[in-house]
Amino acid sequence: MQTTILIVDDEAPIREMIKHVLDLKGYYCLEAEDAHEAHKLIVDHNPDLILLDWMLPQMSGIELLRRLKRDQNTEVPPVIMLTAKSAEENKIHGLSAGADDYVTKPFSPRELIARVSAVLRRSGKSIHDAKLVVDRLSLDAISHRVYIDDETISIGPTEYKLLQFFMTHQERAYTRAQLLDQVWGGNVYIEERTVDVHIRRLRKALQSRSGYDCGYLIQTVRGTGYRFSAKYDMSSSA
Repeated sequence: MQTTILIVDDEAPIREMIKHVLDLKGYYCLEAEDAHEAHKLIVDHNPDLILLDWMLPQMSGIELLRRLKRDQNTEVPPVIMLTAKSAEENKIHGLSAGADDYVTKPFSPRELIARVSAVLRRSGKSIHDAKLVVDRLSLDAISHRVYIDDETISIGPTEYKLLQFFMTHQERAYTRAQLLDQVWGGNVYIEERTVDVHIRRLRKALQSRSGYDCGYLIQTVRGTGYRFSAKYDMSSSA
């Protein structure tokens, strides 16, 4: 599976900038704008690393980190604090609370990637799968290419993001609303039927010129939405 990084920051432009930088390096990103949303994503998705802003609404990043450390039922991944607080005592405060590293704003993309790589390397999670493979279908997260066997498949950017999400979250049924939130983002208003349009495009794209069809991997779950699975299910339809 790809290395998953949770970006927690209440400023959408900062989240988008960080996500863009990490996407280019092949990481899979989740986003949260506050501590409550971050906690839910940590429990549901168990990310490999958290980029955590200090100044969050309602509950600070430091307080969230302390609560996570106290919760024996929650596995806390490595945490890099992101903050404009550059004083030495603030860095000591953040590290003492359990952060693995501390990056002050503004920071360069190169510095962020270097810090992320170093923390993941220390945690033993530095190697993320550049290529995801299911049956004869493969997705290369570094080159952003999709293959059936050795044939490159032509695929649109939204269909690529949808496929990448499915391949990193197999065997679970997702509603259209959940797919909109995970693939398009919670801040974008799009009708749920748009998901059906892109699913049809994705299934059509997953056909090789030699005739092999990988569209079966995307299964319709009646009454729910869609699931990605290599297991044939009589109760689902393509």
